[in-house]
Amino acid sequence: MEKDKKMVEAITSMSEDFARWYTDVVIKAELIDYSSVKGCMVIKPAGYAIWENIQRELDARFKATGVENVYMPMFIPESLLQKEKDHVEGFAPEVAWVTHGGLEPLQERMCVRPTSETLFCDFYQREIESYRDLPKLYNQWCSVVRWEKTTRPFLRSREFLWQEGHTAHATEEEAEERTIQMLNLYADFCEEVLAIPVIKGRKTDKEKFAGAEATYTIEALMHDGKALQSGTSHNFGDGFARAFGIQYSDRNNQLRYVHQTSWGLTTRLIGAIIMVHGDDSGLLLPPRIAPLQVMVIPIQQRKEGVLEKAEELRRTLAEAGIRVKTDDSDKSPGFKFSEQEMRGIPVRVEIGPKDIAAGQAVLVRRDTREKRMVKLEELAEETRALLEAIQADMLLRAREHRDSHTYTAHSYEELKEIAETKPGFIKMMWCGDQACEEKVKEDTTATSRCMPFEQEAIGEVCPVCGKKAKAMVYWGKAY
Repeated sequence: MEKDKKMVEAITSMSEDFARWYTDVVIKAELIDYSSVKGCMVIKPAGYAIWENIQRELDARFKATGVENVYMPMFIPESLLQKEKDHVEGFAPEVAWVTHGGLEPLQERMCVRPTSETLFCDFYQREIESYRDLPKLYNQWCSVVRWEKTTRPFLRSREFLWQEGHTAHATEEEAEERTIQMLNLYADFCEEVLAIPVIKGRKTDKEKFAGAEATYTIEALMHDGKALQSGTSHNFGDGFARAFGIQYSDRNNQLRYVHQTSWGLTTRLIGAIIMVHGDDSGLLLPPRIAPLQVMVIPIQQRKEGVLEKAEELRRTLAEAGIRVKTDDSDKSPGFKFSEQEMRGIPVRVEIGPKDIAAGQAVLVRRDTREKRMVKLEELAEETRALLEAIQADMLLRAREHRDSHTYTAHSYEELKEIAETKPGFIKMMWCGDQACEEKVKEDTTATSRCMPFEQEAIGEVCPVCGKKAKAMVYWGKAY
């Protein structure tokens, strides 16, 4: 019992220190390990398996919309990067430069990609000639490097995994349609698979991606009341096309510039899963993304027939399409329970001599700890139903948490008070002036998260300056 107790005590309580709790969870649940490479992390099997599930699910959704996968080089020559000045300025402080090949200095230094707009543009300039070549709907799964000063596992590291979609279209309308389509795809994925509710909206010009006409975002609220930008979709208009000379002949044989989009989602989503759903016992994974959905734990496993029955149950569940394992290690049952909870496995099946005699097993939910007896012949059906119920309940709880931590500010004083005393989203009107946006950040450290698609008229003027309001904005402190 002392061992079991120590395992849970190894996690700092959320209420005591949320940042420490987060770090404890990613280490104790064996999602990552620190690396000798400063600012970079080792993603361990338990963490990488979550990313594989994210990748598999998203990739299928991308392909259903006509997207194809490609792969671009990881190096970008400086001259290519310089073609789009806004883009370079936006990333300049974070770029890692390669200056030597072996012992020889390079004639031209190259950066390790912080993102691949310039590479795709260079490729599209040669690939696209006619309207018949459009649209180009490409995506790549890769890693990128940004030389961050302060790093945190999954949330911010110098190298991270992501996907970046880059599309080229004949018209402005098609590009905008694709930009919104991909944002909606991200939002649906977060809600349906990760059980994370999000706010969809447009970034202000100050917060948009360098070189974009418009940036759209999905914003999620973490358990500590901080926002996390969880995915972005950018409409580039024809700005990059003009910088790189990407033109096509239209049906009338007239030369036109293409309109482009870009959209990306990263391993920081794993951080979002941890901070939206986790608790003081550790990780809590939504069943649809959990690499392992069920752990079968034999009780008094040295007794005759117990391990055999546990294996039989594992096989039954696996044949029903459930991701399942048996913990037949020589650890105590209490330790196994704590470990299963720490790792966030959604359901535990307990089976011992008394259960076998009664023709039943014990099903335990990770999210609520609720236990119930189930007849062995009904185990697969009951477990499937339970996994669906857990998935739905986790989304419901996350939505209730977000909504109960979303506040409305009618005056600037009210905004400052809420920002200081109530962690969460704050809805407030805004005039559209960047000076007001910067004042809010300076006075409260809260930033504009997005102008939501679902607008509410909560006032006619901007509380910061008193001028006529143009949009309702979600504000919040963010990761």
